[in-house]
Amino acid sequence: MIEERTSAATNLRFSSDVAFTPTVKAIQARKGSRRAYAHAEENGGWDTEISDDLAAFIAAQTSVFFATANAAGQPYIQHRGGPPGFIHILDRKTLAFADFSGNRQFISSGNLADNPKAHLFLIDYMHQRRVKIWGEARVIEDDPDLLRRLMPDDYKARPEQVILFTITAWDVNCRQHIPQRFEAADVAAVLAARDQRIGALEAEVAALKGQAAAADGPATAPSG
Repeated sequence: MIEERTSAATNLRFSSDVAFTPTVKAIQARKGSRRAYAHAEENGGWDTEISDDLAAFIAAQTSVFFATANAAGQPYIQHRGGPPGFIHILDRKTLAFADFSGNRQFISSGNLADNPKAHLFLIDYMHQRRVKIWGEARVIEDDPDLLRRLMPDDYKARPEQVILFTITAWDVNCRQHIPQRFEAADVAAVLAARDQRIGALEAEVAALKGQAAAADGPATAPSG
């Protein structure tokens, strides 16, 4: 069963304070960006719940970078992937995904046992978009029904546990410097459609040549 967890994040004055500490704000002020961020804070700040746009973005992703830190503050980033939709939206504040077997270091699991603070970084290279999500996460090992519900259909992997992520705040980052890349499956589909079109055009050209040749009739031999 999923238990409720009270988060210290509810004590934030602004949602972006999850990332903008006093030290960060001091640097922003020194480098000239604090006024713009302060204006954004006074107008509501970052979103704290999953919007329809974010839900659609998450549903399309096939990978995520999952950041945790141990009790000493040492950060760690782990990649997690799966078919589109492998990250599930349980409600407007909660994400979850099946953690597949294969990883034997269990660094993220150990970090979360000591420090629930976590971060999700999702990037769409094709459309040059990225989303940053702050929150708290925990590992669930004793809920087989939830694990089965989160396991992607017909996916060749063995689920081992669940990662449950509660959102504190999220922000859409600028697209600057994101290289444009394409998924192999998307490229293959485009090339297949192109080849099909080329084949259709070649067949059409051959048919037109045949019609033209038939219209001209057989060549007449010159008289002697």
